[in-house]
Amino acid sequence: MSALRSLLVLAALASFVLPIRGPVDAPRHQAPKAVRPPVAAKRIALTFDDVPRAPGAFYTKEERTTRLIAGLRDAGVAQVALFVNPGRIAAGDGAAERIAAYVAAGHVLGDHSFSHHDLSSMSADAFLADVDKAEAWLKGRPGYRPWFRFPGLNQGGRDQAKRRMVHDGLAARQLMVAGVTIDGSDWYMERLALDARQAGKPIDDDALRDLYVETMVQSADFSDALMRKAIGRPPAQVILLHETDLAARYIGALVDGLRRDGWVIVTADAAFADPIYHREPNVPSDNGTLSEAIAWEKGIAGPLWYERTDLKVAGALFEARVMHQPALAAMPAPKPVALLSRASARRWKCAARHGRWHRRCGEFAFTTGQSMHSGIAS
Repeated sequence: MSALRSLLVLAALASFVLPIRGPVDAPRHQAPKAVRPPVAAKRIALTFDDVPRAPGAFYTKEERTTRLIAGLRDAGVAQVALFVNPGRIAAGDGAAERIAAYVAAGHVLGDHSFSHHDLSSMSADAFLADVDKAEAWLKGRPGYRPWFRFPGLNQGGRDQAKRRMVHDGLAARQLMVAGVTIDGSDWYMERLALDARQAGKPIDDDALRDLYVETMVQSADFSDALMRKAIGRPPAQVILLHETDLAARYIGALVDGLRRDGWVIVTADAAFADPIYHREPNVPSDNGTLSEAIAWEKGIAGPLWYERTDLKVAGALFEARVMHQPALAAMPAPKPVALLSRASARRWKCAARHGRWHRRCGEFAFTTGQSMHSGIAS
């Protein structure tokens, strides 16, 4: 009996000393917590200005709309925003129907003013009256959003009193300023292509596509880096494009290029929900992208705009890569056309005043010694 008791005591002691392998010793795992997938670091919404736009280099207006809608659909882009100038719509010209086709495809509409006049060319009251005319056409239509985008991105240049009056007027009308953070001056590439076609010059289509995509993707990456410096995070970016033949021709390639570069395409609704689009940077002059203005306000060093918005740089690249001509030392100034705002047209005649934060012609683009920065889009 004593021997049996001794064995039992030894067994009990062993249970404290020796690990017993088996399910009772298996580590207890807590149920995994639900993990929210990380927000994409690089998000971008596509927006198109100057709708309806005049014919371009390759298509009729109807063909352009059809191709752009199909290209966005095939690329899996659920929603873009199109900023409309109702003053360019005439009875029976089919423009209203083309705009309705964009909306039927899932896209949304914003206000780009009735007449596409530059704010610097008119009084605040006249400008707001032009906005009201556009709103009269837009409000109540399917796809309408209470978003306003300044023609040429010009919010009054250095006239801060006028800028304040217009911003207050827009707020009273419950319109949000639909700023952009990315600009690659796509309108200028379209202009060069149109000039070449009208002159009967051969265009290397593959090279034009590659230059278009490369320029827009690089401009997005430039603004991504700039905004990370300025606000410490990657916001939902908004790229400025125009309803051009180049967009209709290459939108699939552009979306693919952006995705390959790590960008996720988001809706305009999602992008404009980012708080940065409710900011009004306190800068001496405001006629460019929101990213430029925020970086300027924050005192960020270095260039605040993508280098190819310098029209001399963009023109030389087009000549060399698309037209296979030697890069020119200086690009000739094209004569102004109706698609350019008066401010844009006058810029060609303005002498550059060099020096950090000086302006050309009093109200135009930032300059740090570079020339012809296209801070105002057409």
